[in-house]
Amino acid sequence: MIFDLSWLGAGLVLLLVVVFLFNAVRIFREYERGVVFTLGRFWQIKGPGLVIIIPVVQQAVRVDLRTVVLEVPTQDVISRDNVSVKVSAVVYLRVIDPQKAIIQVVDYLNATSQLAQTMLRSVLGKHMLDDMLAEREKLNTDIRQALDAQTDSWGIKVANVEIKQVDLTESMVRAIARQAEAERERRAKVIHAEGELQAAEKLFQAAKILAQEPQAIQLRYLETLTVIGADKNTTVIFPLPMDLLAPFLEKRK
Repeated sequence: MIFDLSWLGAGLVLLLVVVFLFNAVRIFREYERGVVFTLGRFWQIKGPGLVIIIPVVQQAVRVDLRTVVLEVPTQDVISRDNVSVKVSAVVYLRVIDPQKAIIQVVDYLNATSQLAQTMLRSVLGKHMLDDMLAEREKLNTDIRQALDAQTDSWGIKVANVEIKQVDLTESMVRAIARQAEAERERRAKVIHAEGELQAAEKLFQAAKILAQEPQAIQLRYLETLTVIGADKNTTVIFPLPMDLLAPFLEKRK
């Protein structure tokens, strides 16, 4: 029995071609890039689109260029005024240099996460508790700049850092509430004192004007009686000027 080996050879060649194409063809999406290595050495960055890779000789590592939202776990932070708080944050980052992101660091997401936790404790530890509660935007900027300066050598751009939540102990919440209440009482007393001062100044000016004409005070008395009489009161209190009593007091002396 005779076998035709030509068909076997053609089939083997076709199989090798299919395997070669399966391992050689790479398709990178618009937001992906391929870091290509030739015999272990960096060659170039490929993509997006269709890329041909020589099997065995070359390897390609996919890198996603989209913005990644990295959640920083809750950290125990001691503020500058020795107050213990729990702070959580979110980091927005993206790869701007795929070559550095693959070559310079093993896992850039994990490395950035660990660095963000350290930066969060370091930066917030330099500020007072009031700054953490009132100046979020400034603290976000400080953390982003410090983190971006460290990740620049990894080809990572930190676009934004947002502090999500600052948790306080119940005793500290009560202390802040007492402080706010005391501050409001202080403001109320200051406003009341300023009102009394302004009223005293106006009364002083009015007294000076009335003192220029003795008959003016009599007109004020009559106007006061008119106001009292409009309410149909049965009792009328009439203020007696001291000028009328002065002669009698002198005779008595």
